[in-house]
Amino acid sequence: MQHGSLTSKARLEGPAVWEFRWSEKDGNGRRIYRKRVIGTVVEYPEAEFARNVVSGLISEVNWANQRPISMAMTMAQICNHFEQRELARSNTWRSYSTKKAYAVYIRRWIVPQWGRYELRNIRTIEVESWLRRLPLAKSSCAKIRNVMSVLFNHACRYEFFDRNPIRLVRQGAKRKAAPNVLTPYEIKLLVDGLELRERTLVLLAASTGLRQSELFGLKWGDINFEEKTIYVTRSIVYGVVGPCKTEASQKPVPVHPLIIENLLKWRGQQPYRKSENWVFASKRYRGRKPYWGQAILRKFIRPRALELGIKKHFGWHTFRHTYSTLLRSVGTEFKVMQELLRHSSLRSTLDVYTQAITPSKHAAQAAVMSLVLAANGNAERSPNGASS
Repeated sequence: MQHGSLTSKARLEGPAVWEFRWSEKDGNGRRIYRKRVIGTVVEYPEAEFARNVVSGLISEVNWANQRPISMAMTMAQICNHFEQRELARSNTWRSYSTKKAYAVYIRRWIVPQWGRYELRNIRTIEVESWLRRLPLAKSSCAKIRNVMSVLFNHACRYEFFDRNPIRLVRQGAKRKAAPNVLTPYEIKLLVDGLELRERTLVLLAASTGLRQSELFGLKWGDINFEEKTIYVTRSIVYGVVGPCKTEASQKPVPVHPLIIENLLKWRGQQPYRKSENWVFASKRYRGRKPYWGQAILRKFIRPRALELGIKKHFGWHTFRHTYSTLLRSVGTEFKVMQELLRHSSLRSTLDVYTQAITPSKHAAQAAVMSLVLAANGNAERSPNGASS
């Protein structure tokens, strides 16, 4: 049984790193030497801390000599192993935003409560009871429950454990209240009161349902002005560029002529207008990065909304919810809605038996834009057409 070696190694730039080395035999019995960077000396000031991180990896290395299932692995150890294997930047199975969210749930909630427990001592009912006591929304509790299930599945995959007690944990994810949506009147009021940059962003978000990561990940080359179509090929989260959320997210998005007009005006005012440039390129970073979406929302859009009398709290995702609500209010077919919102699935039956055609997508979007453009200040109307 080997324990490997852990040493600190200096780098030309940045702090020194902890490097874990071990050996293993290939199919022919030849010894192969392996190494892996665990983290920096800033993250793990003491060798003991770094050694705790690789405890799960050591168990895996010794698999050939001793079955890990017989080891008393703790939740903290399997979390460390999971982070090393699944949340590493080189692992492309999950998006950057998903990895970041997993790491937060693990470090903030799961390890503090369950880290010292051996996997075999974690009980379904205890986890269920703990989740009910957490001062969090049901959706957040459901995400914690799902991450714990993923961790146990990870342990089973590497044969550190033989079952998943989280599979039977009951935890609903239903919202206590429906998310806010904006009325056509509120959207038009907001659009008319914003400067060109913010107006273009709000129009794009409200008429396409693009996610924030997709909105600010757009480059001019992604927009076909003649066909009035946007091709969503990337997303940007916390400054990190990556793939879209799902394969369905990469489907082309129809763009209304009014949006095309605003995009052309915006492009005409920008020094960064080449195909490879960001549509919303930041002047502060000389076009190398796009604007920070939350900063624009906080500093410009929300304050202006309050000045205009819009009291609802909203974020970028509110425009996606609003777009979905308005599509439904104009009688859009479910399949067309699914494709316009670029969801992976809506209903299995519709996915199998229904085909949506591009003209119907343009027609549905145009109907939504008609609601917005026709809205006026005489009466504020809700998405279903009733006076509020």
